Amino acid sequence: MPDKIKKLESEIASLPSGYISKKNIKGSVKKYYQWTEDGKKKSKYLDDESAAELEIQIEKRRKLQKELRAIKKAVIKTPKTFTLPEHHFKTNLLRGELLRSFIEPIMDFQHRDCFRVVEDYLEHRNLGKVFILYGLRRTGKTTLIKQAIASLAQQDFEKTAFIQVKQGDTLGSVNYDLKWLLENGYKNVFIDEVTFAEDFIEGAALLSDIYAASGMKVILSGTDSLGFILSESEELYDRCIMLHTTFIPYREFESVLGISGIDEYIRYGGTMSLGGRHYNEAVTFKTKASTDEYIDSAIAKNIQHSLRFYQDGGHFRHLAELYDKNELTNAINRVVEDINHRFTIEVLTKDFVSHDLGISKRNLRKDRENPIDILDRIDQEALTNGLKNAMDILNKNEQSVQITDTHRIEIKEYLDLLDLTVDIPTEFIPVRNEKKYRTAIAQPGMRYSQAEALVRQLLLDEEFQNISIADRNYVLERILNEIKGRMMEDIILLETMMANPDKEVFRLQFAVGEFDMVIADPARATCEIYEIKHSTEMIPEQYKNLADSEKCESTEFRFGRITRKAVIYRGENRNDGDVYYLNVEDYLGTLRFCGDPRGTASAVRGD
Repeated sequence: MPDKIKKLESEIASLPSGYISKKNIKGSVKKYYQWTEDGKKKSKYLDDESAAELEIQIEKRRKLQKELRAIKKAVIKTPKTFTLPEHHFKTNLLRGELLRSFIEPIMDFQHRDCFRVVEDYLEHRNLGKVFILYGLRRTGKTTLIKQAIASLAQQDFEKTAFIQVKQGDTLGSVNYDLKWLLENGYKNVFIDEVTFAEDFIEGAALLSDIYAASGMKVILSGTDSLGFILSESEELYDRCIMLHTTFIPYREFESVLGISGIDEYIRYGGTMSLGGRHYNEAVTFKTKASTDEYIDSAIAKNIQHSLRFYQDGGHFRHLAELYDKNELTNAINRVVEDINHRFTIEVLTKDFVSHDLGISKRNLRKDRENPIDILDRIDQEALTNGLKNAMDILNKNEQSVQITDTHRIEIKEYLDLLDLTVDIPTEFIPVRNEKKYRTAIAQPGMRYSQAEALVRQLLLDEEFQNISIADRNYVLERILNEIKGRMMEDIILLETMMANPDKEVFRLQFAVGEFDMVIADPARATCEIYEIKHSTEMIPEQYKNLADSEKCESTEFRFGRITRKAVIYRGENRNDGDVYYLNVEDYLGTLRFCGDPRGTASAVRGD
């Protein structure tokens, strides 16, 4: 056996380590070989042929590593049985009546759709695999764990334990307690906030190779989403099932929390309540300060914590200088504010300008029934400065580290990995030789909170305060409705994309005019075309593009026969000739999410 181990170790050492990453740069996919050498992260560009050859070698190394782990595990001597008094556990461990008291408060809570995926893991044989439940803060992870424990039969509950990892705990402490649980016949162990253990990313394979391989069901959870993703690609490669909770679609917002209405979802959507109605309003996205706290703790610190402990900080790449200067949170704030429509290098480098304000100015000025130019007469410099200060956004000349296109790309990569952002494509007729995307935020309440910051600054403008209260209210309502309308478009496109992984969902832009959404089915050569309006009224003007025969003919030529024309709006379901009017809440309520390779609210990754 020792000779076999030495031979495998020698063969593994001769093969390349690391992995191949892909980056979408200006619509072109570039491949890079990334590895660690002398403690430093290195990267090399590859052409397609070299990448394919290297990928074969890396995959061979991983298979040999798996074989080596199996051999080593076979020769590991079983630790001696020992009895450990309750007060000698090294972690915060609950079992028995303490565990029952812990889960009691959630007994009446509604289940998220993804609850069935956790149940499947507990009910079926998954030898050698751990289950990872991960996502941003306040997206229901701990509640899912409690509900899973509560669903167990009594005999299984008696052999179930819950470990709450604290800052300062190590994987060694967790391992010490797991040994006792294994020796005493425990079948299910739930470990919450496991990424708080600073050595988790580098040592996570212990949980799958020893405990899960011995028949124990090990369910891990934590807010450090990036840490789990990094551990999956390294230590837990092919030995984990991953479920992501960050994306909370409208249907679950309504069914689980009992809060209905697209505008409510726009204002507070993105996190899960622990106690029902108004939790998000009170805690998460009610104020700019609470939104900033969430962005800082749930997103920026999530990224920073993972990168700090992954390969001893060697994966910070170009963001290290921002992190060292305490400006990474500022950069993320700046990206989030503008990410829905202008995720370009300008977002990070030009002096801050509110794009919400610019759009509202134009629309108010050209209103046919009641044109108002108040936004042209206010003190725009004072407004912009006030808004900038309110949102803690630094201008270029205030940054000690200049933000470059490289910084932007890397921030976007991590936001994508956290499932906070999703790119929505735009197609063109006539065809253009270019790729265009609009980036949507999966947590709408975060976006809307920043829009409200704009409204608060408007209220402080002297010129604005001199108009009548009726005009003030009208202008503010128009501004917020413009924002809600654009956000409603993004929500519908985002959820439709996730619910239709086998179809193409995009915006279609013509030389003049556009379809807000197209759902194309290449296999059947059919498509559906939609307009999206934040309105409760049926107005023929709303579907003028859908009724344009030239646009429809060119669309059918390129994407196939049109099987539906519809306007999604906030009114009742009805039709006007061959154009359907669909209520937005009803439309979103029909969408189901499964099979997304990144792991949506109802999708799971694993073998």
